[in-house]
Amino acid sequence: MPTPRPARHRPLAQPLTDVDVAIVGAGSAGLSAALVLGRCLRKVVVLDGGAPRNAPSPAVQGFFTRDGTLPADLLGLGREQLTPYNSVEIREARVVEIVALEHVFELTLEGPTGRKSTLTARKVLLATGVEDELPPIDGMRELWGRGVLHCPYCHGWEVRDQPLAVYGRAKMVTGLALLVSRWSKDVVACIDGPGFLTENARRRLRQQKIQVREEPVVRLEGTPTGELQHIVFASGEKLARAAVFVHAHQHQRTPLAEKIGCRLTSKGAIWVDKKQQTTVRGLYAAGDTTPGTQQAILAAAEGSAAAISINETLTREECPK
Repeated sequence: MPTPRPARHRPLAQPLTDVDVAIVGAGSAGLSAALVLGRCLRKVVVLDGGAPRNAPSPAVQGFFTRDGTLPADLLGLGREQLTPYNSVEIREARVVEIVALEHVFELTLEGPTGRKSTLTARKVLLATGVEDELPPIDGMRELWGRGVLHCPYCHGWEVRDQPLAVYGRAKMVTGLALLVSRWSKDVVACIDGPGFLTENARRRLRQQKIQVREEPVVRLEGTPTGELQHIVFASGEKLARAAVFVHAHQHQRTPLAEKIGCRLTSKGAIWVDKKQQTTVRGLYAAGDTTPGTQQAILAAAEGSAAAISINETLTREECPK
């Protein structure tokens, strides 16, 4: 049977809305926020717009008590643990527009069949995440999440003491290669395009015995299950590697924040204050969509912090001086 539409909601002396809080995104940040708000007896809808960024990864690593858990299993457990909180609803829908009205937000939703509907909320939390812009090299996308990796803190242990590579622009490669050398003594820095490495950068790489390759990479070769075997250069030479770390550019997964007028950082992240509040009053953001280190456990922590801030703001509005 279809889930019944939640009753419209109005705390004392507040505008009539469908819910207290609409959470856009059902990853670690969104589900964590929903858990906290459910425990605060808040009426919440979590809007799930699709698979998370880490879906291709074989496991979520470094997540306290859940190290090595499949991404889908982690989110499944998060959904399951929301079951006791009957004020929380998870709805399969993509948010296509958010409009800030006086004291409320109106969200336009698109369901799995394409049918559109609207939802009103007193506060909104954006937990939509980002998308990685992988270099246009054959094999890069196919090996993403297993042979092509983005975070040594997430995946370094699994490829420790094996021959590794780092690929990217000169400015990014040096720091990442030095970091990856913590997990392996055999690291090659592959520079994307003309080197432009400073003498200081070359010196630091030499000190750690990191070889620099500046010829173009034309493709990656790997197994059908996603493991990297070789990096192939324009000359035809093949370099055997177990994995390559890439510092990929990113963009917001949805344009919702930009459309409603949120301030973005120079790197395209949604700017938030220490309470996870964006520059649009009543609109919050958490997880990979905001600046800073990106890990599932940190996204969950930000979601929790945002939920506490939202609940305290709602309480102040309901209990005026």
